Amino acid sequence: MRYLGLDLGSRTLGVAISDPTGLIASSYTIIRHNEEYDRLISDVKEIVLDKRIDEIVLGLPKNMNNTIGPKGELSFQFKEKLEHQLNIPVHLVDERLTTKQATDLLISNDTSRKKRKKVIDSVAATIILQSYLDKKER
Repeated sequence: MRYLGLDLGSRTLGVAISDPTGLIASSYTIIRHNEEYDRLISDVKEIVLDKRIDEIVLGLPKNMNNTIGPKGELSFQFKEKLEHQLNIPVHLVDERLTTKQATDLLISNDTSRKKRKKVIDSVAATIILQSYLDKKER
């Protein structure tokens, strides 16, 4: 089983991919968008076909009090569009604090601020995907 991890932001989509065994997540790319979600789905579809992805893991932004805000609603809509267009399962995973975790990880590795800005979303997608894979293995 191969998985694709997605971190949907307002201007970028962080993308991570699992190894073919579905055990280890790795940062893959960042796709820039201007809220052009139909084009974004087309870009994701290319990756799914090229890398033979079986399932997608999409970050679900929740408020700290566990409620769903506008960005969470956007993730639900994006999930439905992905499932409809790609015909594969899309799992929503709580992504609270993943960007903070990604930032902390990059800082601990002495990544410059300029470089962090370029890779933060794909690292967050990697954390989202790896947390899903770890829970799935139990």
